[in-house]
Amino acid sequence: MVKFINIGFGNMIATDKIIAIVSPDSAPVRRTIQDAKERTIDATCGRRTRAVIFMESGQIILSAVLPETISGRLKEQGDVETDE
Repeated sequence: MVKFINIGFGNMIATDKIIAIVSPDSAPVRRTIQDAKERTIDATCGRRTRAVIFMESGQIILSAVLPETISGRLKEQGDVETDE
């Protein structure tokens, strides 16, 4: 069974396909987004990008929800392991 999480504004992604959730603040992440425009999915609905989600398929998803919020939603489903 595929589990989905909300990444903002009703947009959902499959939790088992996520590789990383990062902040878009660093220059290397911004460069990666620019280099992968054809593989980028903008799910911000015109809002500021606050999280960049890297998927197994090589796609990059932009979200207006903070990485901590997305991580919290994954923890609620029991799909994430932390060192905390």
